[in-house]
Amino acid sequence: MAKPSLRATSQGVEMAGQTLTRMGLTQARLAEQVGCSRQPITNFFKGEAISQAIFMQICDCLNLDWQAIAGLANPIAIAPNPAPPPHPAVTQSSLDALVQTLRRQVYPSIRELCGTMRVLDMSHPVAVNDIYASVNILEQISGRRYRRVEELLRSCDGDFERLGLGAITEERLPALDAVKTYRKLIILGKPGAGKTTFLKYLAIQCNEGKFEPDCVPIFITLKDFAEAEDEPSLLSYIADYYHSMETANLDLVDSFQQLFAAGKVLLLLDGLDEVRGEDHQHVIKEIRTFSEHFWQNQFIITCRIAAWDYVFEKFNEVEVADFDQDQIEAFASKWFNQKVVKSAQFLRQLDQHPRIKQLATSPLLLTLICLAFEESGGFPGSRSELYKEGIDALLKKWDAKRGIQRDQVYKNLSHLRKEDLLSYLALITFKGKDLFFKKNIAERHIADYICNLSEADAAPEALQIDSEVILRSIEAQHGLLIERAKGIYSFSHLTFHEFFVAREIAINSLALEQALQDLTRHGTDKRWREVILLTTEMLRDASLLLLPLKQTIDQLLADSPRLQQFLQEVSDRATAPEFAPFNPAAARAFCFDIDFDIDENRAVALALDKTVNLLVCASFLTRMMEGMGLAEAIAVAQAYDAQADREAKITNASSANAVMSIAIQIALDSGGLDNPARQTLKTLKQRLKGHTADDETVQQVADQARKVAKNRHHIGQDWHFTPSEKSQLKQYYTTTLLLVQCLQSNGCMLSPRQRQSLQASLFLPLP
Repeated sequence: MAKPSLRATSQGVEMAGQTLTRMGLTQARLAEQVGCSRQPITNFFKGEAISQAIFMQICDCLNLDWQAIAGLANPIAIAPNPAPPPHPAVTQSSLDALVQTLRRQVYPSIRELCGTMRVLDMSHPVAVNDIYASVNILEQISGRRYRRVEELLRSCDGDFERLGLGAITEERLPALDAVKTYRKLIILGKPGAGKTTFLKYLAIQCNEGKFEPDCVPIFITLKDFAEAEDEPSLLSYIADYYHSMETANLDLVDSFQQLFAAGKVLLLLDGLDEVRGEDHQHVIKEIRTFSEHFWQNQFIITCRIAAWDYVFEKFNEVEVADFDQDQIEAFASKWFNQKVVKSAQFLRQLDQHPRIKQLATSPLLLTLICLAFEESGGFPGSRSELYKEGIDALLKKWDAKRGIQRDQVYKNLSHLRKEDLLSYLALITFKGKDLFFKKNIAERHIADYICNLSEADAAPEALQIDSEVILRSIEAQHGLLIERAKGIYSFSHLTFHEFFVAREIAINSLALEQALQDLTRHGTDKRWREVILLTTEMLRDASLLLLPLKQTIDQLLADSPRLQQFLQEVSDRATAPEFAPFNPAAARAFCFDIDFDIDENRAVALALDKTVNLLVCASFLTRMMEGMGLAEAIAVAQAYDAQADREAKITNASSANAVMSIAIQIALDSGGLDNPARQTLKTLKQRLKGHTADDETVQQVADQARKVAKNRHHIGQDWHFTPSEKSQLKQYYTTTLLLVQCLQSNGCMLSPRQRQSLQASLFLPLP
């Protein structure tokens, strides 16, 4: 027997929504109080049938009469602004006809206004539907949460790489669900978060009859409305905007008034933050009056989150969430569709650049990254250039290209001074390990910076006020600083924090050589690795940093005769005849890896010499094949390459993991395996079917193959290093890897002689 169900009337839904807002609840919190999942709550506010028991519990939590909400008692009187009565002559059939007439008339306008987008350096506009990726929202505004710094750090699970990704523990909901749930909605978000694109997408969906097909979509750019002559009402502005439509038999003001009175409009108001200060009062008053008078319609307003200082009592506020992995993949799939560069190639390389991937959580910056990748088929060798372009997009281009003039709140700070201010703040907080910092600390540092400007008011009270305004403006206008929780700020991305730290060291240090010497002392600290790399790219003479960094590396093992002896043996082994075809430093790095077993990806060796892929393959074969020496195994690998297609050559493999896939096949084809080993490798080979060179399955198979090989045969002397020695050797290797990455960056300016000298000195004992 079916359980009894109830549904709320349209008036009941409106009353419940108003009550929910007054009580300061979200639908998620209401679900917790009722003790049910989100779905019944969502359906309740959609006016759909739900379980009678849950229906009654919802009404009880909201202190509402469930019979009245369900339309089983006297009609509900919803205060304070009932809809205006329909025009006396308007019947339902004539209203329906009017809706369809106006839908046809606004169709070309909406298609022209909202159908395409063009941002940053796009050479031509693209259709919104061809680029739109579903937007998620947070029902609780992140900057209004009460959290401690320690809690924000814990939310990253101690993983330094995740800091700056804006990790959110609250439930993300599809933005379309929020639009269907709330008739009056304010969508807040950071600059470039996708607010306007989402609003355009809604307009197009409604225009095409795929969303609210019985309503007329109206898209208003609030900046244009605010700057219209004579401060017209919204109704007049809308009628004037569409005056050129073929509506000879319609009085547009009267027609739109009938439409609004009947609740048949989807009104999309974009960019409240773009309204000039002198126009705010008029615009806010008009929106408030209009939405209260014509309350039956659907209203959606967008605004940058830090610029939101208003209260619209009947509106629900939500925040656009950063892109997650699924959204990044969906965006990339659409972006690279029918292009020479494919999305799989882009996503694969994005996974290999975690700092760049951090930026991809912002739709605006993801667009920038896609543009850069499409142009060159890869990411730039100098990451600082890409980061600088992203910062310029937020700091200069994003508003300028749309003709938006912000209010002067920077005390006439130039773009250069703004960057200097952010660099100053970045270095101080980074040195103090303050990746999240309290509002008063940020304001104090801003005050310390601006007090030296010629036009600054030195009075402490004035500096305090100015620093508050500047902090808020950086967040609202550029999104480079954001409020992670109530009164706690950070840079929007860890990548930008690191960039500004490097910029401060490279450009603004009064004693540059001493500052760089101090920086090398952080060479073994994971937190500073990206800063060192970026600083290298910003220096006119990178030797000022890289020569001291090499000295720091040498000193790591200088006091240990045993580890110096280990380096000597590594060097001696690398001079064996079988290593003659390879770069000497790469050969030493490879022998260091084999003996110490520190890096199965052989990152340093492969960075120095791509042909070391042959050694990766050969070392696997020597462990798997009884009686096969390294020289013979290298010859086998070279013979394979001689007959393989270019894409299938070992030397062209994208990683050590990809090499292992080839090595497994060579071992299986050799006929020299015993049966257990053959069966094991066959099983591993089966797992590789259908997988690309660098995906997770390939890595897992490679790791398992290495484990099998090591269990069969160990290469090199067993040194039995102590835990302390292992730690020293790991620091030595990882810091050497950092040095090699700096040397090979496209932005590294260094003479060929110095570059060759540094590479030739790697993995050698002290003289």
